[in-house]
Amino acid sequence: MGEALVLISAIDAVAREATLFAAIWFLIGGLDDLAVDLIYWGRRILMRRRSAPSLAPRSGIPPAFAVFVAAWDESAVIGHMLRTALGRFDYPAYRIYVGTYPNDPATIAAVEEVASAFPRVRLVIGPLPGPTTKADCLNALWRALRADEAAGARFDAVILHDAEDVVHSLELDVFASLIHAHGAVQIPVLPLRYPGSRFVSGHYLDEFAEAHAKQLPVRQAVGAGLPLAGTGCAIRRDMLGRIADARGGSPFDATSLTEDYELGLTISAMGGAPVLARVPERPGGLPVAVRAYFPATLGAAVRQKARWMIGIALAGWDRTGWSEPGRIGDHWMRMRDRRATLAIPVLVVAYCALLFWGLSLAGHWAMRTPSPSLRPGMAVLLDANLALLAWRLAMRILFVRAAYGWGEALLSVPRMLVANYVALLAARKAFFDYLGMLRGAAPRWDKTAHHFPEEADPAA
Repeated sequence: MGEALVLISAIDAVAREATLFAAIWFLIGGLDDLAVDLIYWGRRILMRRRSAPSLAPRSGIPPAFAVFVAAWDESAVIGHMLRTALGRFDYPAYRIYVGTYPNDPATIAAVEEVASAFPRVRLVIGPLPGPTTKADCLNALWRALRADEAAGARFDAVILHDAEDVVHSLELDVFASLIHAHGAVQIPVLPLRYPGSRFVSGHYLDEFAEAHAKQLPVRQAVGAGLPLAGTGCAIRRDMLGRIADARGGSPFDATSLTEDYELGLTISAMGGAPVLARVPERPGGLPVAVRAYFPATLGAAVRQKARWMIGIALAGWDRTGWSEPGRIGDHWMRMRDRRATLAIPVLVVAYCALLFWGLSLAGHWAMRTPSPSLRPGMAVLLDANLALLAWRLAMRILFVRAAYGWGEALLSVPRMLVANYVALLAARKAFFDYLGMLRGAAPRWDKTAHHFPEEADPAA
């Protein structure tokens, strides 16, 4: 009897301390998110009388674009993607460069089939067997572009797309209207939910709905560097040339797992002023955006999130560091980018606290002893966190509803638990993968299998 009471008291103590630890950090994170929300809504109120951005009519010589698509093991989607892009782009000056590997004959054959019918498609086979990294593949495309320029071609900007992307028919016009004033232009990414995967695939809808409607605009508002998404972005040709000159001839860092994130920060640091362009496709409509299926299975989502976590929060911390002194907004946003290194352990402690509270209640019920009560200060702390959680859920619902409607908005609430579970598993993988990199393992393109919506392909 006495030993049981001692054990229950120990469980009570662990539950209280774990709850206090997690609650304090949740409060800090919640206030951090609240600050972003207040800046966003304050900016919306101040700008409510301004008209929404719109496309300028074409005039003069249109900018010429090179569309870069890196493709490793993409035979299932690359043909669909290229035919869709060629069918949708109603623009006079562009060419699509597709990077492949010599040991990927299926993808090469799929690209050759389209390129044989459409001269706008240029197949590039890199010198190294794949997979290397996406950045290495993009550098092979850069060398092909330079060779074409030496032969007389002219390009004003490079557009990045992925092999599974569903492009928007107006995106080249958006880039054309803004690229001369900015070093890079990013349009929103709106993931498609894979049929039959409401929760794993669906949680990407929730995260991108907030990130590309609220968080990136706030980054711009506070003067922070704007990371690129690696797809749906245009980079001015002269800016890429400057970066290439600084890096020995290759603008994309082949040792990086998140070259898109780092590239946006690099362009910002060089004065390129990247911009997020949320231009409605029609008055009152959704923005011109790129869409794509995101991972639909738990394992694929974990691998993708782990790569992002390594590139941004772990290796990225060493690679990109902090901005120049005095740029408080940029410091704040880079700190938010790296919050996962603290948020994941806090989340683990929080779930452990729930487990121990369950054990505590069960033990007190079995021993017929009163359950422990919360201290007044702890109750206030938990109430504050509950209020911040309710606010966070309301914001998530609001932004998901604006992008996808009420059905997905209501699903976004339970999907927060799925997102937490994916993040926990991704953090574990990221930690061990990063240790391997510290021991000298080369970065590798750990991509997931892709799918393309058949209804988007004009040949379907």
